[in-house]
Amino acid sequence: MKALVYHGPGQRAWEDVPDPTIQAPTDAIVRIDSSTICGTDLHILKGDVPEVEPGTILGHEAVGTVVEIGSAMTTLEPGDRVLVSCITSCGRCRFCKEGRYGLCTGGGGWTLGHLIDGLQAEYARVPFADTSVYRVPDELGDEQVLFLADILPTAYEVGVLNGGVEPGDTVTVVGAGPIGLAAIMTAQLHSPGRIVAIDLDSSRLEKALEFGANVAINNGREDPVAKVMELTGGLGADVAIEAVGVPETFELCTDLIRPGGRVANVGVHGHPATLHLEKLWIRDVMITTGLVDTTTSPKLLKLIETGRLDPTPFATHRFALADAEQAYDVFGAAAESGALKVVLEATPVGHELLEQHEVPVTA
Repeated sequence: MKALVYHGPGQRAWEDVPDPTIQAPTDAIVRIDSSTICGTDLHILKGDVPEVEPGTILGHEAVGTVVEIGSAMTTLEPGDRVLVSCITSCGRCRFCKEGRYGLCTGGGGWTLGHLIDGLQAEYARVPFADTSVYRVPDELGDEQVLFLADILPTAYEVGVLNGGVEPGDTVTVVGAGPIGLAAIMTAQLHSPGRIVAIDLDSSRLEKALEFGANVAINNGREDPVAKVMELTGGLGADVAIEAVGVPETFELCTDLIRPGGRVANVGVHGHPATLHLEKLWIRDVMITTGLVDTTTSPKLLKLIETGRLDPTPFATHRFALADAEQAYDVFGAAAESGALKVVLEATPVGHELLEQHEVPVTA
């Protein structure tokens, strides 16, 4: 089969690789129907995630069709259409039993496209599939659920829920990329008083307003701290969500927050950031970090199914899966291309795995 393979910082290639095989009774082999690229994939290519070994297939977000299952599988059958989450769960370790799947010590957590081969491929092996994938309702299209694989639950859990967004809060979201926009979208589920988007890119700030922000601040043109203080009577934001992953944006969040407020860091950081405890300790500021657990994926899926959430505006560019390298160029140059999320669509063709397991190919 073909897959997008990481070969070290700055190096990637769409190339032939061996077909995945069942390695454990809890595995499933999934034909990838739609995949997408995450900002974390860009961090990997920059060398910010050194745990990723050269030779690893990238990607951790997909919708696909089950073509083969391990002997211990009880809830899936070949032919099932599933959302493959960025997080897998062994279901047995301490953290999985606490619902903290991102910290799984039994072989799950964030492994796909990180510690094992990922999902930007024609086929993928998904470990612990019984407890790690979600059946897709027949009436929903791929693009309606694809972004539940990562950005929506990540923004909701690590940003909105960790930040403790409450009705009436002033919420600042620093970074209006896909994660920031997902935080803006899902924060509205908790009825904040206002949502303030902060970014250097005017086009992304326009998107932030479309996604539900009430105020947009270009921090290249005006002082965001002064503006937020003006909006809040000199107090500062109740919640500041960091959605970029660079030292400057994290430190900005700590400047924006009111006494007793909450800073929720969502961005993936590849470099140290200064923590000004000499200023923060006396102001009773809470700072949270975290990796998504995807415990809210079923809830968010239900909201999409009932029409309360519509993630489809995230899809701004579409490519054939085989054109993944071109898609990376477009996604990596988002300031010029205007890309939010690119969708990688598989070409519906026959394949030995499909023929072997008699799974129908659909357009």
